[in-house]
Amino acid sequence: MVRAREHVAKLAIRGVNEVAMSGRAVFSYENRTMLILGLAFGWAFFDRLSLGFLAPFLEEDLHLNNTKLGMLASALALTWAISGFGVASLADYFRRRKILLVTSVMLFSVCSATSGLATSFLMLLMARLLLGLVAGPVLPLSQSIMAAESSDHRRGFNMGVVQNFFSSILGDFAAPLILVAIAAAYGWRTALYIAAIPSLIVAVLIAFFIREPKDKIIGGANSARWSASVKSLLGYRNIWVCAVISCLMVSSLLIQLTFLPIYLVRSQGLTPAHMSYVMSALGISSVLSSILVPALSDRFGRRPTMALFAFVGVLSPGAAIFLAAPLSLLLPAVAIGFLVTGCFPLFMATIPSETVPSHFVATALGLIIGLGNLIGGFGAPTAAGMAGDVFGTSAPLWIAAALLFGAGLASFLLRETAPRIVGRMPPSQISAA
Repeated sequence: MVRAREHVAKLAIRGVNEVAMSGRAVFSYENRTMLILGLAFGWAFFDRLSLGFLAPFLEEDLHLNNTKLGMLASALALTWAISGFGVASLADYFRRRKILLVTSVMLFSVCSATSGLATSFLMLLMARLLLGLVAGPVLPLSQSIMAAESSDHRRGFNMGVVQNFFSSILGDFAAPLILVAIAAAYGWRTALYIAAIPSLIVAVLIAFFIREPKDKIIGGANSARWSASVKSLLGYRNIWVCAVISCLMVSSLLIQLTFLPIYLVRSQGLTPAHMSYVMSALGISSVLSSILVPALSDRFGRRPTMALFAFVGVLSPGAAIFLAAPLSLLLPAVAIGFLVTGCFPLFMATIPSETVPSHFVATALGLIIGLGNLIGGFGAPTAAGMAGDVFGTSAPLWIAAALLFGAGLASFLLRETAPRIVGRMPPSQISAA
């Protein structure tokens, strides 16, 4: 009896200690890093999407058509992809990720505001090229820091939150509400000026609360194995499949975010306010999907989850074309379709990191993200805009739907990597998960 009481007492003490440790864990450096880096990319994504939401306001001032809107999105994606890949490589080589990240965040805040100074399409195009050049490194730099500071069992979750959770809240949900409201009251230029302020605050937070991560690779060792890494990656089926999916899904996402707002206003007769409600619903959907889709992939596998939600994503552009009224039907339909955004951390981070050796992970992620932005982000919006001017305003949305359908088919080519499915986890962990 005494031993039983002692055992119960020990369990109670252990429970108290675990609670105390979990309480301290909430305020851990790992969580703080995840929060700040998530805000950094969230505001970068906010600025990237701003012109799409403001298109109904600035198309008259700058005489924009679908082709020009597509060119603006493509120009930003081009410099975004090039600078992201290049600066991340320099950061790995010189081991100066933090200072480069602070510089990038500060500069993209300034460049975002310069878009509001544009008085012609050419000036705005140059401003967006410059914005992509300085904002492109934010995601790969943030990911590399987060990967280095993450616990092994939380690395995938942390990187998913940094990439998808905050960008969905700020870029997809908050941006249309904030930007459209400010533009309606004070003009689109003022909206861009005000939107640049939070990024400066985030840069200060990074400077004071994020440390330079310790790097196991020193000096030029990273560059010495660079060519071997790229050649080795080509031998992994999941890497090239994820690269193809990245091109397809990034294309579809940017086409929708570029042309959906102006299509709903110009062709379907929605007011700018109602359009902002629809776009904000997409943001809520993206936030939910950032938790739902990865969790389902842990339980049922990466491949079926990717395929399922890629096909579900077709509902979003389809609903915009066929369900413009009433709003009570359009809004939930496009929101359900936008659950596809939860797939992005899977093919950009989780599947590649579960496929290649640990010393190839950073290169694999950079390759997949870079190709997605270069091919999907640069080429697709311009091509879709030209199609819209030639074949009608709904053409970009038809293209977006076709790209998602293609991504769903490509997902069947993936080799399963989920630990629960392929049996990498011990039985005790499987039962506890």
